Amino acid sequence: MGDYILLAISCILVNNIVLAQYLGMCPFLGTSKKMETAIGMAMAVIFVLVLAGSITWLIQAYILKPFGLEYLRTIAFIIVIASLVQFVELFLKKSIPALYKGLGIFLPLITTNCAVMGVCLININEEYTFVQSLVTSFSYAAGFGLVLVLFAGVRERILLARVPKQLEDTAIGLVTAGLFALAFFAFKGMA
Repeated sequence: MGDYILLAISCILVNNIVLAQYLGMCPFLGTSKKMETAIGMAMAVIFVLVLAGSITWLIQAYILKPFGLEYLRTIAFIIVIASLVQFVELFLKKSIPALYKGLGIFLPLITTNCAVMGVCLININEEYTFVQSLVTSFSYAAGFGLVLVLFAGVRERILLARVPKQLEDTAIGLVTAGLFALAFFAFKGMA
């Protein structure tokens, strides 16, 4: 049990998918202007990533590897991720239309979110067991959500602050993201 806790902490803080591995920057910067949108995106990514991580592990272990079809991994994983995102999109459109509208184009972009594909590939390349894959998938998604929500809170405060003209909007967001990455870099000492 202790190994799983260390693995989770490592994925959330030490090897954060956004700040340490720089994956998923598009939805990170795009949906972090409002707290409600950031929370919605975090929940959608957690749902998609946990399911994608477990399903892709099963496909790799029971279909691709036994039949020598590892070269089809990318295509198979993209199909799984795209299907899950379509499910989330339909669910949000029917049940939470305000969040669906708030996420806008960034919801279908989860399909091409390199963080989702990256975590699925990390699980396979590190040769994690099924349970370890579930833990890492959830933890990477939780780390993504944590950083997204923290960043949204800071960006909401930045909108109220006086920012030099040259640093408005995306530029100040990137500077702030860099400072977040430096702060999370301190967790490397835990590894």
